[in-house]
Amino acid sequence: MATSIPPPPDAGATAPPLPQQQRLETLAEQVAAIDRLVGLARLSIRVFDGDLAQTGWNSVARAERLAAFLRGSRNARLEIIVHDTRWLEGKAPRLTTLLRQFSHAITIYRTGADARAAADPLLLVDGRHYLHRLHLDHPRAVLGIDAPQDARPLITRFEEIWATGEPGLTATTLGL
Repeated sequence: MATSIPPPPDAGATAPPLPQQQRLETLAEQVAAIDRLVGLARLSIRVFDGDLAQTGWNSVARAERLAAFLRGSRNARLEIIVHDTRWLEGKAPRLTTLLRQFSHAITIYRTGADARAAADPLLLVDGRHYLHRLHLDHPRAVLGIDAPQDARPLITRFEEIWATGEPGLTATTLGL
């Protein structure tokens, strides 16, 4: 009669990522970090930026990652708020295509008057991962992975900016 020792209860289960915080000094590091965060996203990606022009939002790889995220759950949401939508309208066809394909899951706003002075771009993922660029004019940023306690004040900041939002970009163009 053969006996076996049962495996530990969580054998084979992948451990959640250990909390991490990392300083980023360049825009290239931020682009890689954003791609990493989009890959971790399950339910929500929330973005605040000046116009999204500097950090790879129109790249093929980013568009594919975002599409995979949006297809991953019917509850997945991408919320973007920017100061200026001109770059999105004229130079981001991949992102605007995603907006048309997933109009039920993507919202793009323009900041209202009360938030026009905000100058610290944010990317928040599932309320637990974040990228916080310290100022629009400088490439320094902080990346947090599996750090919900550090993300909380950034979530509050995003919600304050979001509350000022005005319609920015829609999936359809209405006109006469």
